[in-house]
Amino acid sequence: MVIDPISDYLTRIRNAQSANHRMVEIPASNTKKKITEILYTKGYILKYKFDTSENGQGVIKIALKYDQVAKTPVIKHLSRVSTPGLRQYRGSKELPRVLSGLGIAIISTSKGIMTDKEARVQNLGGEVLCEIY
Repeated sequence: MVIDPISDYLTRIRNAQSANHRMVEIPASNTKKKITEILYTKGYILKYKFDTSENGQGVIKIALKYDQVAKTPVIKHLSRVSTPGLRQYRGSKELPRVLSGLGIAIISTSKGIMTDKEARVQNLGGEVLCEIY
C-alpha cells in the first residue's frame, strides 16, 4: 500500500536512473500525469506515454534521458518537499529558487500544477511538491 503516491513516483524514477534503466512504468493519476508533462517540457525526460489498462487506473511509461557523452542521468536531484505529514505551503514571493533558477520546483496551485517560475509570473502560491535539477 502506497501512502504517498508522489514520493513513490519520484522514487521509481530515481531507482530506475540509478539502475541505468531506459524505461520506467508508474501507476497513473492526474497529478502524476501533470508532473510528467512538466518534466517533458523542461527537458528532464526523453518521452512519455499514458496507457489505460483494463482496471481504469492506467500506467505512465517514461523514457528516461541520459547525457550522451558521460552516460549520466539528466536528472541529478529529485526530492519531495511537501509530505503528507508536513505540508509545505509558500506564497508567490516565498517560492523556492532551485539551484539559483537552474532547477525547477513543482507547485500545486489553485490554477493547477505548474513550475515555480510560472507560479511567480501568475503571482500564485501553493504547495511545493518537489524540487528537480
